[in-house]
Amino acid sequence: MDFEVRRDDLRTHRIVDGPRPPVADGQVLLHVGQCALTANNITYGAFGDLMRYWDFFPGELGWGRVPVWGFADVEESHCDGISDGERVYGYFPMSTHLVVEPTRVTQGSFIDASAHRQPLPPVYNQYTRLAVRASEHDEQFHALLRPLFTTSFLIDDWLADNESFGATSVVIASASSKTGLALAALLSARHHVEVVGLTSPRNAAFVESVGYFDRVATYDAVSSLDSTVPTVLVDMGGDAAVLAAVHGHFGDHLVHSCQVGATHWEQVRFGTTLPGPTPTMFF
Repeated sequence: MDFEVRRDDLRTHRIVDGPRPPVADGQVLLHVGQCALTANNITYGAFGDLMRYWDFFPGELGWGRVPVWGFADVEESHCDGISDGERVYGYFPMSTHLVVEPTRVTQGSFIDASAHRQPLPPVYNQYTRLAVRASEHDEQFHALLRPLFTTSFLIDDWLADNESFGATSVVIASASSKTGLALAALLSARHHVEVVGLTSPRNAAFVESVGYFDRVATYDAVSSLDSTVPTVLVDMGGDAAVLAAVHGHFGDHLVHSCQVGATHWEQVRFGTTLPGPTPTMFF
């Protein structure tokens, strides 16, 4: 079974039933057990064409399978070194099954060498082999948080490598998102920049309560932020109105604008000219 959405309208979906996929020599059939569904997966759909997320698990023309992170069992292995019944963690379609072609097989991982995945970013093609199966509770937390924390870690590392582009303040839009919270935790631990959270009024109290932000402002209060300090924007939401408000408020004092996600996918607008630096996709 495959759960598919229209690539040009994520609200339109269908369930496609089909035969069990055939497994050739050198291939492995994975039976998907459980996966996480978060705003991050909506970003995969919203940026599916731009970032080639649709290409990992192709569907029929006009249809796509949104990628998810989670766990699967090896249902049938025709690959040396991989046994039936193994548990693996990685990147899957919203489907009951996935056929992979393992290469670079080690005790702890393998890479899917399927031809259509080779031009795509390799970080998504690696699967972790689990020697000991975790509890369902622990698997759920891993599926929810591991890929998002990895993204946050890489953003924090990238900002450090670039000395935060000379900024003394980092504004995180969609601050209540898991990626936003993890990035704020990492930035606050190093105490080298002011960490500012932008969020909706309903999430403001929660964002303030976590203790990672030096200041929290709602989307309608961007003008309350100090526009004279060098600032980096890290935007998880992609809301065109929020982006315009931040760029308009900080102007040339916005030293970098980093676009990470599209949790507000229906408000995304591409190609808009804004004051200050051109928003750049982080990947």
